[in-house]
Amino acid sequence: MPDQRPAPRTTAHPADRPDRWPLGLDGLAYGGDYNPEQWPEEVWHEDVALMREAGVNLVSIGIFSWALLEPREGEYDFGWLDRLIDLLHANGIRVDLGTPTASPPAWFFAAHPHTRVVTREGTVLGFGSRGMACPSSPEYRQACVRITTALAQRYGQHPALALWHVHNEYGAPVSDDYSPTSAAAFRLWLQDRYGTLDALNTAWGTTFWGQRYGQWDHVQVPALAPSVVNPAQRLDFARFTDHALRACFLAERDAIRAHSDVPVTTNFMANSCPSTDLWAWGRVVDVVSNDHYLTAADEHGHIGLAMAADLTRSVADGNPWMLMEHSTSAVNWQPRNVAKRPGEMARNALQHVARGADAVLFFQWRASRSGAEKFHSAMLPHAGTSSRVWREVTALGADLGRLAELRGTRVRGDVALLWDWESFWAQSLEWRPSVDADHAERLRAWYERLWLDGLTVDMRHPTDDLSGYRLVVAPASYLLTLDAAANLDRYVADGGTLVVSYFSAVVDENDAVHAGGYVAPLRETLGLTVEEFLPLRAGHQVHLTWAGQTSDDPGTLVGDVWADDIALEGARVMSTYLDGPAAGRPAITRHTRGTGTGWYVSTRLSVEELAPVLGAAYRDAGLTAAEHTPQLEVVRRHGTTADYLVAVNHADEPAELAAQGVELLTGAPVDGTLKVPAGGTAVVRLTPAAHPTR
Repeated sequence: MPDQRPAPRTTAHPADRPDRWPLGLDGLAYGGDYNPEQWPEEVWHEDVALMREAGVNLVSIGIFSWALLEPREGEYDFGWLDRLIDLLHANGIRVDLGTPTASPPAWFFAAHPHTRVVTREGTVLGFGSRGMACPSSPEYRQACVRITTALAQRYGQHPALALWHVHNEYGAPVSDDYSPTSAAAFRLWLQDRYGTLDALNTAWGTTFWGQRYGQWDHVQVPALAPSVVNPAQRLDFARFTDHALRACFLAERDAIRAHSDVPVTTNFMANSCPSTDLWAWGRVVDVVSNDHYLTAADEHGHIGLAMAADLTRSVADGNPWMLMEHSTSAVNWQPRNVAKRPGEMARNALQHVARGADAVLFFQWRASRSGAEKFHSAMLPHAGTSSRVWREVTALGADLGRLAELRGTRVRGDVALLWDWESFWAQSLEWRPSVDADHAERLRAWYERLWLDGLTVDMRHPTDDLSGYRLVVAPASYLLTLDAAANLDRYVADGGTLVVSYFSAVVDENDAVHAGGYVAPLRETLGLTVEEFLPLRAGHQVHLTWAGQTSDDPGTLVGDVWADDIALEGARVMSTYLDGPAAGRPAITRHTRGTGTGWYVSTRLSVEELAPVLGAAYRDAGLTAAEHTPQLEVVRRHGTTADYLVAVNHADEPAELAAQGVELLTGAPVDGTLKVPAGGTAVVRLTPAAHPTR
């Protein structure tokens, strides 16, 4: 069994694979998933001709083709794939070759029925959908390595090959498996992590409810039980699941590297697939890539898009990354699949580019006539080349061609937002003080406030080097290790500004409350302790004073969900509760630590109510909110010879921005004022030393 202990925290890619990028692409990549096996071969030539018309230079192939490539165990049929790759190569279209291991064929499950995934409820999942087998199954991993090796041996040196694409969306649609195979692998993982049963019993606190283990084979997966299962056990099972999935990827990646030096990726689902710790995954891929689909019910989906893009860039450690999938219009798997309006597809694409993507790809090229995704939009829709979607697809391809010089430029964040998947796993477990204390909601709310204020955000792990940021925000750091807390304390003491939200620094890596009580690891950083949580009833609110630092600040703020009983240990009270369970007690505090400042916000504030509080923190940090309209998204990409300003107008009215340079989509000069039409975009190569008004 490979070593599955957590690697030391770092955001850098392996030293032997620096700054890898798909081969043979001079500018930005454009294209999408291509599934020609769904069509007669005569259609392939039409497809390739239309790809050239649309400006496509990269397609992903073979991702769901295992049953065709290996129709029977050990028997291969590569003829159709040979012809396809040669056709694409002859037409100058680069290939992102997938390994088809996300969807094992029917013969595999017939031969190995015990590899099917078992849910926490004990249901054995069947064949006939997409998904993977038990990730800990030796038979599954062996079959994956076998088909991957065969592909690498055959195509590893093909001149059309730009990139290897392992699997598809690890962790979706299933991640954790509760089968006997997983139980055995979990025990091995635990033995490697803890060494002894005494250490495991201590970490899990098994003296509670009489759960102490005396033999390793008594330790099981945390399936459903009469009451709540040990939370430390469940947290470790989440870690184990992530490592098991990554071990599958590593086995395929290494099989490829034995026969090919072409870069390897797998497509993440950054903030929509919570079972994978992408800080660890980002270190083992050559190129970071992400799939992103708008949530139709989110009326501000473009902000969620920006958040996913910033997270993906952060996982890539600021290096160029790939938008591997998004949609031209509606998806097919949400309760209400809202179509994109005219111009929205281009705005979405250029938002990703603005935030560091050097590739814009879609699912998929040609709309499927059969199967579960036949109502999913495509670059070539069912309506064909006479459609608005097709016209926008070809226009976007031309625009991306005009932006080739952006390739390789970088985005630098103004603010760091702390992001830790292990903390999210822990906070999501049962029996927390309030079901309304939702980490995902807080992350989005604080990010949205920063977005509206025109600040570019990098996500960072709490143990990362934060010295390059003047402001760090911690909207949801429920689990905070002592090492992470010490790192944050050094950051503040050395002059940084830290803003911490409620229900943070509560437990350690084993989901045990820190010695000394709530917020104890940040006691000196924030100048306070929290003596008791005071969660609110559903629908209840609290009011708090706010004597802000400018005349524009409101006199009161409104919070809900939560309050704390705070004991001051040096912090200055910036806001006091006017009512509720903490009436008369501190609500928001500010503490000077060394040459920096630590803020604490003890209730849930809305996006609007966060504005004056974060505004005060901006002043501490020396940051300034943007002066332009909040719906004009402006991001800067930095190059070695020039900087570029990308402006995306999400409003129904034109917008203006101070800038000087050349607008690349039109070639027009910009002499002081950039005009961005309603729903439009602009990309300016800035004149040296030109700084847009923020």
